[in-house]
Amino acid sequence: HKSVLNHLNRFQEVTLYSCFASGCISAVQFYLLSESECKRNWVWNQFFVLEEYTGTDPLYVGKLHSDVDKGDGNVRYVLTGSGASSIFTIDEKTGDIHATKRLDREEQGYYTLHAQAVDSKTNAPVEDESEFIVKVQDINDNEPKFLDGPYTAGVPEMSPLGTMVVQVTATDADDPTYGNSARVVYSIIHGQPYFSVEPKTGIIRTALPNMDRETRNQYVLIIQAKDMVGQMGGLSGTTSVTVTLTDVNDNPPRFSRKSYQYSVLESVAVPSVVAKLKAADADIDSNAEMDYHIIDGDAHGVFNITTDEDTQEGVIFLQRPLDYETKSSFSLKIEATNRNIDPQFLTFGPFSDTAAVKVIVEDVNEPPVFYPLIRKLMVSEAARVGTVIGMVSASDPDSSSSAIRYSIDRNTDLERFFNVDALTGVISTAKALDRELNSVHNLTILATENQDPSQVGRGIVLIRVMDINDNAPVFAIEYETLLCENAAPGQVIQTISAVDKDEPPSGHHFYFSLAFSASNNNNFTLRDNKDNTASVLTKHADFRRQEQSLYLLPVLIVDSGSPALSSTNTLSVRVCDCDVDGIPQACGTVAFSLPQGLSTGALLAILGCIITLLALMLLIMAMLRRRKAPLFLEDERDVRENIVRYDDEGGGEEDTEAFDMVALRNLNIIRDSKVQDISPETASVYPYSASAISRTSYKTLPDNIVFQEFIWDRLKVTEVDPSAPPYDSLQTYAFEGNGSVADSLSTLELPSSDSEQSYDYLSNWGPRFKKLADLYGNLEGKYIYIYIFV
Repeated sequence: HKSVLNHLNRFQEVTLYSCFASGCISAVQFYLLSESECKRNWVWNQFFVLEEYTGTDPLYVGKLHSDVDKGDGNVRYVLTGSGASSIFTIDEKTGDIHATKRLDREEQGYYTLHAQAVDSKTNAPVEDESEFIVKVQDINDNEPKFLDGPYTAGVPEMSPLGTMVVQVTATDADDPTYGNSARVVYSIIHGQPYFSVEPKTGIIRTALPNMDRETRNQYVLIIQAKDMVGQMGGLSGTTSVTVTLTDVNDNPPRFSRKSYQYSVLESVAVPSVVAKLKAADADIDSNAEMDYHIIDGDAHGVFNITTDEDTQEGVIFLQRPLDYETKSSFSLKIEATNRNIDPQFLTFGPFSDTAAVKVIVEDVNEPPVFYPLIRKLMVSEAARVGTVIGMVSASDPDSSSSAIRYSIDRNTDLERFFNVDALTGVISTAKALDRELNSVHNLTILATENQDPSQVGRGIVLIRVMDINDNAPVFAIEYETLLCENAAPGQVIQTISAVDKDEPPSGHHFYFSLAFSASNNNNFTLRDNKDNTASVLTKHADFRRQEQSLYLLPVLIVDSGSPALSSTNTLSVRVCDCDVDGIPQACGTVAFSLPQGLSTGALLAILGCIITLLALMLLIMAMLRRRKAPLFLEDERDVRENIVRYDDEGGGEEDTEAFDMVALRNLNIIRDSKVQDISPETASVYPYSASAISRTSYKTLPDNIVFQEFIWDRLKVTEVDPSAPPYDSLQTYAFEGNGSVADSLSTLELPSSDSEQSYDYLSNWGPRFKKLADLYGNLEGKYIYIYIFV
């Protein structure tokens, strides 16, 4: 070592290598100083330690030694720094350093330590502290890894040989500066012979030309990366690469057939779809887009074709109406062409195809057709009823050529001004026309087939009513003419114009003049301005409102028609009190003024008298209204029914409060009590005494007989009672027996035939009781039930 020190400068680093059978490793590394400084400094044996040591004993790292150490134990070595005591230990006497733990270079590649020699007794430093580095020496313990895998890539189909697809990269955690542990080479395990990979770069390329997506569109490759330059014993890692062949336009469209045939009804409306056809294209997306064209055929302008962008079908639609009788079939030649053509594949052939299409028109029963569809006619408003205006014509377009019947759609002629002959189609007037009410009539004429009434054709007839001079001119507006009292003679007080409902071809021209009755008018004159207006002028001044506040001036207006018509219109002229500027202040009749001799007190006295008279009248009316109505209705008044409603709901047979059933079953007690209740005043009214109406005890009779006897007794009492009303009394006994053998309960049928009760007075009650009088008049053999509610 001294020879080396003599040739090296200070702080130079020298690494010596020893070669063994397993290869060359770094054996010794020195930090060298100048010879003068080296006399009292460290001597190092070793600075490297292998990673992943698997032995059981601590791994020897190196030895520290100071030239001060004489071997007598007076020097003690101390180790500090990264990993001291936890990973690295030092023998205080010998200076030997050992690694006590398994090291991993990928976790930490080196450790920085500090060494110092101290006196073993005083712990005083005998040397300055020195720093050294222990490097962890790499071994091949990490396989290559594809951190970005798995990969997906795409390459256009039909690509040439060697087209780059994608580059894969594998990383190795081992030391790339030491040995071949991190030197990776690539190879393809699965995916040949379609693709290859460059060993050093990992670039994947196509290995076959003209790969067709339509044959196979996806490939899965397995790529391997191996360290140690691919030598035996190296570690390896793999990844997958999915390669998809992207589409190019290398396939032309093709029709599945060379000819197509479709049928369509002649009644199909424009622009209905007639047919759809599609050319197949093995490509996808934009490379399969195509356009369709009609390049030949005998349907000039009848059909057209367009592309359905969603399905790429050719849609044939109608452009003009079809007519089976005119042409029953059409022949078309359709071409389908790719929309996006790639020039580099033009050698594959023309990117288009053609097909023949035949369209058969089917006959349908069509409604009649008018020729022309819209007909214009004219008629004078003076035309008489039945005047022929014109004629319409319709025909059946079908080969059957059915007969036609004409009619008017009355929704278009609500007032029935016109008629049409059902067989000939002649249109005539049915009412007098008035152009001023309706100048144009829009009629819809219906043409119906006799063979099939459901087939109805429609035509339009526009009838224009021509004007005649049948309206006289009148004032254009209602004029309000105001005349100032101080108006000067010859002053224009009003300019008038006229209107006429007629419309002469040359326009209106009106003539104005005063009516014959006013031709000698001393107050006003009329001047025709020759422009369909006229001016009214005063003849004198000093008009007085008190003398005459209103003047009526008759004006004659004549039109220029043939014959000419005229009308007399009255112009009202009101005399007004005007200010100095000629603005009217008060017009019309002068208001009445009170006589000057009537004072305010007199007016108040008159007003007081009027108020007093009104108060007396109101008092009399109030007293009359407070008169009470009579308690009883007079005979001549109407008898009205009064129905009183109590809203009581009974309890059926369980209701024992309304009627006591026990009382009905003890009729003897009831009868005796009733007889005893009759007062001396009323006893003479009843011809039957208590002894007379006593019979067999009711207790010994069955229920039906009991009730029958009781009811007959009641009937007899009611019959002879002079105070009994002339109507039946309906009483309900809430008891259900074994079946009633009693006959009618009405007093109209009494057991005694010598009843003195007479109902002749019912006939005197008026027509309202006539029916009742008839019913009571003849009672033999009748059962009458009458219920009168009062």
